[in-house]
Amino acid sequence: MIDADLIVDRRRLRRKLALWRVIGVVAVAALIAGIVVYATGIGDVAGRSRAHIARISISGLITDDRAKRELIEKVGKSDAVKAVIVAINSPGGTTVGGEALYEALRSLGEKKPVVAHIGTVGASAGYMVALATDHIVARRSALTGSIGVIIQFGEASKLLETIGISMDEVKSSPLKATPNFYKPASEEARQVLKDVVDDSYDWFVGLVRERRNMTPARATTLADGRIYSGAQALENGLIDAIGGEDVAISWLETERDVAPGLPVRDWKKDEGINDLPFSAAVMRKFAWLLGDKAAATLGRELGLFRDGAPLDGLISVWQPSTTTQNNASQGAPR
Repeated sequence: MIDADLIVDRRRLRRKLALWRVIGVVAVAALIAGIVVYATGIGDVAGRSRAHIARISISGLITDDRAKRELIEKVGKSDAVKAVIVAINSPGGTTVGGEALYEALRSLGEKKPVVAHIGTVGASAGYMVALATDHIVARRSALTGSIGVIIQFGEASKLLETIGISMDEVKSSPLKATPNFYKPASEEARQVLKDVVDDSYDWFVGLVRERRNMTPARATTLADGRIYSGAQALENGLIDAIGGEDVAISWLETERDVAPGLPVRDWKKDEGINDLPFSAAVMRKFAWLLGDKAAATLGRELGLFRDGAPLDGLISVWQPSTTTQNNASQGAPR
C-alpha cells in the first residue's frame, strides 16, 4: 500500500504545479496583451478619447514634413483635445518647412487654444513656428530669435585649378545654374540671391511684426540675425513668459478657460505600421524592441549614419551643420 503521507505530498505537488501553470499562462497572456497594446496603439487611442491637452513636439531640423502637418490636422479635429502645447526644441531648418508648420498651426489655432513652450532652443524657423501660437513661454536660458534668412554655396575653382581640372558649360542664359561649385559667383548672380533672401526675410519680419504687435522699425531692429536668451526675448517682446510647461498650462487655464488638471498627452506622427496586418504589426514592434533600437543607437555612435536630412533651398536655421554648409544653393532663416 502507498504510504498516506506520500499520497498527501503528491497531491500538494500537483496543486503547486497547477498553480504555477496558471501563473505562467497569466504571465504569457499579460506579455502578449502588452505587445498587442503597444503594437496597435490601443493605449494611446484610449487615452486620446478622454479630455486632455495635446502636446506636439517640434524638434531637430525643421523640413517640409507632410506627416507632421497631417498630425496637426488630426489634433484640430479631435473633440477630446481641449488645448495644445507646441513643445519646441529646434535651431530651425528650411524656410519652407517653417512656413508650412506656421500655416498648419495658425489653422489649428482657429479651433483650439495653442501655446508654445521653447525648451533648449527655438531659433530661426523654430521661432517662426512659435509665432504661430497664441502665447510663447521659454526657459530663461533658452536660445531663441535668430530672425533672418541665409543662402550658402560652395566654390572650389582654385582647388580644381591646382589639380588641373577645368569645367566648361553651355547654358541658356548667364544666370542659369549660378552660383555653382566650379567658378566664383558674379556680382549679378550674388544680387539675384540677395533679392531672394531679402524677399523671404521681409516676409519673416512681417510675421514678427504682426504676431508680436510691433512697429516695422522695432521688428527690423530685433531681426538682425542675433540670438536672444529667454530673458532677453521677454524684455524685447519676442516671448510672453519665462518658465516651464507648467507656466504654459497655467496660461491655458486662466486665459483660455481650459479645465484645470487635464492630463497632457503626446501626439506623435504615425509610425507607418497601422496599415499592416495585425500579426505583421506585432512582429515589427517586437523586432524593434529586441534589436532595431540598439542597432540604430550603435550606428549613430559609430558614425555609420546620422540623424536628419540635408537641407536644400532657403533655410532658416541658427547654425547650419558642416553637412548643411557644404550643400550648394542653400538658404535659411538665421
